[in-house]
Parts: sequence; C-alpha cells; structure tokens
Amino acid sequence: MQAMTLPLSQLFAPMLGIFAAMYLLAPTFPVARLWARVAVFIAVWLVVARYLEWRIFTTVLPASGTWYQVGWIWFCLFVELLTFTDQFILYLTFLRRTDRRNEADQHERRLRGQPDDALPSVDVFIPTYDEPLEVLEKTVTGALCLDYPNFQVWVLDDGRRPWLKELCEHKGAGYLTRADHANAKAGNINHALTKTNGEFFAIFDADFVPQHNFLMRTIGFFADPKIGIVQTPHTFYNEDPMQANLGLHRGLPDEQRFFFDSIMPARDGWDGAFCCGSNSVTRRAALRVVGDALPTQSITEDILLTLVLLRKGYITRYLHEPLAIGLAPESLGAFFVQRQRWARGAIQTLYLAAGPLGPGLGLMHRLLFFPTHWLSLGLRALMVVVVPIVFMWTGLAPVVDVTPESVFYYLFPAILALNGGISWFAPHMHFPLAAQVSATIQSFKILPTVLGTLVKPKGHAFRVTPKGAAARCASYAAEIFWPSATLMALTVVGLVVNTIPEWRVIDHPAALPMVAFWSVVNIVVLFFVCMTSLQARMPRTEERVVIDEPILIRTETGERLSGRVKDVSLSGAGILLDCGVNSLCRGALLHVHVAQVGWIDATVMQQRGQLVGVQFNLPPSIERDLLIRKLFTGAFLRKNNAVAYSVNRAMLKNIWLMHTPLPILITGGAKPVSPAERLPAESLVIRPRPPTDDLVHLAGVRSVHPTTFTEPGFTGPRFGRVAGTVLSRPSS
Repeated sequence: MQAMTLPLSQLFAPMLGIFAAMYLLAPTFPVARLWARVAVFIAVWLVVARYLEWRIFTTVLPASGTWYQVGWIWFCLFVELLTFTDQFILYLTFLRRTDRRNEADQHERRLRGQPDDALPSVDVFIPTYDEPLEVLEKTVTGALCLDYPNFQVWVLDDGRRPWLKELCEHKGAGYLTRADHANAKAGNINHALTKTNGEFFAIFDADFVPQHNFLMRTIGFFADPKIGIVQTPHTFYNEDPMQANLGLHRGLPDEQRFFFDSIMPARDGWDGAFCCGSNSVTRRAALRVVGDALPTQSITEDILLTLVLLRKGYITRYLHEPLAIGLAPESLGAFFVQRQRWARGAIQTLYLAAGPLGPGLGLMHRLLFFPTHWLSLGLRALMVVVVPIVFMWTGLAPVVDVTPESVFYYLFPAILALNGGISWFAPHMHFPLAAQVSATIQSFKILPTVLGTLVKPKGHAFRVTPKGAAARCASYAAEIFWPSATLMALTVVGLVVNTIPEWRVIDHPAALPMVAFWSVVNIVVLFFVCMTSLQARMPRTEERVVIDEPILIRTETGERLSGRVKDVSLSGAGILLDCGVNSLCRGALLHVHVAQVGWIDATVMQQRGQLVGVQFNLPPSIERDLLIRKLFTGAFLRKNNAVAYSVNRAMLKNIWLMHTPLPILITGGAKPVSPAERLPAESLVIRPRPPTDDLVHLAGVRSVHPTTFTEPGFTGPRFGRVAGTVLSRPSS
C-alpha cells in the first residue's frame, strides 16, 4: 500500500465540506424548486465522480497478480458500478416530483356537482384465491361502502369457495368463478372483463380495503384522455416483519413507504409511474386498444400493462394519497413470496418485446423500467458482508493501494453525499441502517430468484402472498437465521484471528483498522438480520386502531357508565372509564355503544384502575359491518415524522433491550380446502344486487350516543345477540 500523507485539516476537509453542504445547507433549500433539485443532484454526483476516478485509476487499474486476484478486484468494482448505476437512475428520477392532491380536490368537486346518472360506471374487482374470511370480509364490506353512485363490486373467486359465495350473496356483491386457473391473477381479471361492461374497473387485492372516497378522488383524472390508469399508494394498518420483529412500529415506517411516498411521485413527474396491481383504476377503452385484456407474458402483469399502454400513448397517473389500506406481509415467509414474485416479474420483462428493451420507448422510460434495483439489491448487500470475510480468511483483497487516509479522503465523502442527497430528496423516508438490514435479508432470497430468472425467465409458478392465519403460521426463518449467524461468526472469528500476529492472514497491518470498522458494522447488521428472522409473537388476530372518542357502557347489573375509547379493533377495545369501578371483574358482561356502530355485547378481559380491556362478542351482523366501515374506510393512519438518527438509535438500543424467544419452527397453518368443499370448475356469474342495509345512513343515525338504554337493538339485561342477520362461518 502506498502511504498517503496529508495534514489533518486537508484530510478531513472533503468530509466536513460535504457534511456542511448536504446536512446543514441543503435542508434550507426548497425541495419543490427545480433549481434546488438540480443543485443537489450536481453536487452529489461531482463528489461521486471524484470518488470513482480514484476508485478506478488508483485501486483497480494498477492491480496485478494471479487471474483470480485480479478477477476478484474487477468483480468487486462491477458490483459497485452496478450499485452506482441504480443510484444514478434514482437521483435522475428525483429531479421531478408531483403532488396531485389539489387536482384530485378539483376533480372531486366537479364529480359531486354532476347528476348521479352522468358519472361513468365502474366495476370494482376483488381477485382472490385462498384468503380467509378474516381478510375478505373487510375488503368486500369496505368496497360496498364506496361513496359513488354508479359502481358494482365483483369478487373474483379463483378458490371457488361456497362460503365466499354465500357472503357475497348476503352482502349484495357480485361473485365470479371460472373453469380453470390459467394465468393466475391476470387470467382471473381477464375472465371478469368478459362478464362485465363498466367504463372503468378498479382492482383491490383481497387484503386492501378502499376508503369510501376512493372513486370520487380518482375517476376525475380520466377527464384527460391520455390517462389510462390512476394508481394510489399501498398503505398498511399492520406492522411489517421488520417493524414487528425489531419492536420499531412506532419509530420506523413500513418498508414500502420510501417507494410509494418518494419514488412514485417522482416517477409520476416523468409520466413513468406504473400500475401496482391493487388500489388502481383503469380505463376500459384504453385496454380495448391493446386487446381488452391484461398481458399475461409476465407474472407482474401490472408493470407490463403500464408499458403496453405507454406505447399506445396512455400514461399511468399517480395520486399520492392513502385511499386504500391493507395488510403488509405478516411474516418473513409472506414477505419473500411477494418480493420474489416482483423480482421475477421485473426480470421477465427484459425478455419481452413489451419490456423496457423493446421498441417504442424513450430513454428515460427505458431507464425507469429497467430492473436495475432487483439486479443490484441482493448482489450489493451480500458483497458488503462477504468481502471483508474473504479478505480476513484468505487475504484476497478487493482493492489495491488503499490506505485509511484515502478512505477518509475519497470514500467517506461519497457515502455522506449519496446518503445526504437521498435524505434531502426523501425526508423521513431514508434510514441507512434499516435499509442495509432490509437489503441483507432480501439478498438471501432475492439474489437466487434474480439469477434463476435471468437463466430461465419462463416456467415459474405464480405464488399468492399468504394472508391471515396462513401467513402467521411460521415463527422462524431458518434459511435466513443460520446463514446470517454463520456469516456473523465468520466475521467475528476472522477479526480475532487477524489481531493475533502469529495467525494473521492480512498482509497489510494498515488495512486492519479499516477492515475492523467495516466488520463491526456488518456484525451489527447481521445481528439485526438474525433478530428479524425470528417471528415476533402476535397475541392479537386483529390490529388495534388508536382513537379517542366517548363510549357508553351498561353492566350486567344495570349500572350505567361512561368513558372514552383509547383503541379498538374488530375483536375488542381498550376503554378509559370516567371513574374507577371495582365490579368489572374478568368475565363480566357489558353492553357498549360505539359511535357510528351501535350496541355491541362485550366481555371484560382485564382491568387496571380506570383502564378496561374488553372483547367484543360480535358475530357477522350489521354492527360488525358498521365497525369495519368505521375502522377501515376512514384511514386511521399514523403519521411518519421519523428521522434517521432516532431510528438508528432505537435499533441500536434494542440490541440491549430485546428479549427474543429461542427459534421454534412451527409447521402447518390454515386448513387446506378439499376439492369436495369447492364449487364446480365452471364459469359462475352471480350479479350484484343493491344492498338491503344502507350502512352510510345507519352510521349517521348511530353517530350520536343514545340518551337512554332503550334504543332499538338493545336487548336488555340478558345480553342477547346483537341486531342484524348472522351468517355461518366457514369451517376451520
């Protein structure tokens, strides 16, 4: 290694300058202004260019030795350049950004001013295969509560389940089955298109509940004839695996927020947003231009549909507004099923004429739709962990002529610039430590999927992301835990070995501090990967929504109480009584009146002073539908004001505070449905009908608490069944 001797003031000058520019000066720039975005873009990539000049001409080109030594150095450079290419495309994307919410306001006012019969017709599709009742009842009920005069809800049941047919018939939703499962979700929707004739169709995955104003906020955009699709973000009411397993649900946004809150608005500025499969509306006339069907050549038919329509002059408009909420993957297994499908579908587009390499696209659209992220994600994250291990155990260096001084002078300024720029373009969305943990976790599964698809792009089965009980059945991801633990052990032992002169493998003592620092960071990341692979316990089957509103209570003895609801779910609530009551022991029966819902029977599960936890005795009924409407169609969402420092501190603090049970592999899950329990393999069409219950009107009537306990629906001191028709549930 060549020594690099510089005064300390000169050595640290680039780092201090970049820190001052990106973390002190840049935050004062208005991100909405083009000149500010261009200035930050130029500043970041000038620093990166300075680093790359040193990296290539100093640490790679002078390399000599055996073929595998030189080959390893060039391979490391290739991975790094692939990563920088992905980052460069991301920064190019950030040069534009849109916020369509004001446009949505104008469109909504226009639509609400028109007669009901003047509004276009919309078919609302809910494709489903094996999702349980606990998931589907929310989506179907929420879809039926849409505040729009001319729509029909259709449940597209590829699982052909009799209980779902009964549910749809009772609620008034349309029900469709088909004779086969050809082309999975895309084929299911294409079959539905042959049975319906709405001017537009909206798609909601089985776990996404539309907000009541979804259609009023989106349909107006189609006044522009070049709009083929309107897409809204995927927003979640539960914790994703990283939030849950690391105990960071209050400090770390879900894993998809960076994409939907920062990247998609930027892509929209380039007319490069794309359909994400759910929470979208599509113009039927645009689809007719391309064959009146979704493309089926890729298992990610949504991205391919965007590209097909883009070549015909139709663009996808993105409205950055949470207009549907759903389930984030409830376990690492479900997470990987979803991500592997996305990665495989993106790689498949490279082999299609309709993909980003086919004719008819401009350069920026090719860059936006080229799957560089999937190509670089797993490879980069894995190399970050593997490179120091290889160096410590074999002496095979990834670079030549590198000193600690040159790392401070060239590498660290580039890292500061790249991270500072993303934090400026996407405030409260970029968390380097959490991002590295997430990327490392995905590398174990995504990289093999990407490489396998590159070799064999066709012939891969479509796997539905597990939801509900089927997703929560596994508590231990062995294929993540043990490789991560092994890599961590190799890193730790490699450090120890190279601190003992007699055993040292590294020939350059000056490199040891750099490798040690790099290795310590990797140990922390791998520790969090191991923790994330251990599924957190899920004591509740329903997510609690934090609200604060009055509630009325009547005890079994006739005592009348009042209090405030602190959190509520379909299965129960936490109530803060206005005064302490000693008679509410565990198992006591109550009758509670929830605003916009009505009277619900409940059982006391616990009491601590004035705080009472109750479990609802709420079978399928009008009250249950009203509670679903209240909780899931009004978007009770937590705001995200997290900053990278607070997230990193919380993650590191959890190293000492986390108490994780030993890994236990739990097999099984939801009971499979036998062929005898399915409907015949044929095309069955049950048309929607007007619902017998006006949930909006009922919610309005029940929004005010009664002044007495004799209102209709109250069943007296014997606490009988709540009002409404009760449906039979599927056997489990």
